[in-house]
Amino acid sequence: MTLLPAAAKAVPPPRRGPRARGTALAGWGFAGPFAAVFALVFLAPVAYAFYLSLMRDRLIGGTSFVGADNYLQVLGDPRFWEGASRVGLFLLVQVPVMLGIALLAALAIDSGRLYGKAFFRVAVFLPYAVPAVVAGLMWGFMYGSRFGLVGNLNESFGLALPDPLSPSLVLASIGNVVTWEFVGYNTLIFYAALKVVPRSLYEAAAIDGAGEWRIITVVKLPAIRSALVIATIFSIIGSFQLFNEPNILQGLAPNAITTDYTPNLYTYSLAFSGQQHNYAATVAIVMGALTALIAYAVQLRGMRKG
Repeated sequence: MTLLPAAAKAVPPPRRGPRARGTALAGWGFAGPFAAVFALVFLAPVAYAFYLSLMRDRLIGGTSFVGADNYLQVLGDPRFWEGASRVGLFLLVQVPVMLGIALLAALAIDSGRLYGKAFFRVAVFLPYAVPAVVAGLMWGFMYGSRFGLVGNLNESFGLALPDPLSPSLVLASIGNVVTWEFVGYNTLIFYAALKVVPRSLYEAAAIDGAGEWRIITVVKLPAIRSALVIATIFSIIGSFQLFNEPNILQGLAPNAITTDYTPNLYTYSLAFSGQQHNYAATVAIVMGALTALIAYAVQLRGMRKG
């Protein structure tokens, strides 16, 4: 008869001493102010917007609970989807162009062969320091076909340049403003990522006979893959939040930029011009969820190995 070993007694978890509890309290002390501010300025407004999206103001009876009715209305709202599709087109064209220019600028600065590197670095980043409202006003003046740069060129040289604020070109004009503003920001992200790549990788690739283009495609770009993904996600979020530039240019091109030109403009118009706060909150919630889903999908795709 074989004797079975006695069952081992369960080892109790180690007790947390005063030092561990003090460390935890110190951690919460450091994180507490941020958590409080985050809850106050982000979580609370989102929760309140969600609450508003479940309600509706009626002419008779006041505010009443309607559940998902506002969301169903947004899903069938052609004005919302027209603005969302316009922003989607903007994203598909403007973001690759902007990130491509930023990447080329970062690679040029990192190569060490660029003449006047310090001046070029400042010149590329400087537009990011210009507020979006100022940038919109500045470019709006240059776009003017009657009083601005385009109009002056047409008058001085007898040209017939197309109107950048016409309905067919205004989206490209807005894209030009946004690209001018944020190329420097993305260049800074890419350049910072390139600076931490070990130089020994470049030397090893050069010893193996790799040229500059081969080093870029095999060493540099894979090394800054995470930075590329982060910049892409930030750009996607920024594209869906498009508001300042079309809002500024709307006064110069009211026929081209309508109140529902972008989802954010539509939300602003509903809330402050139409006094439809509940429906505006619903549009904002739906757009936020759509943005989060697309950004998360891009993150999964970009971080996937292979």
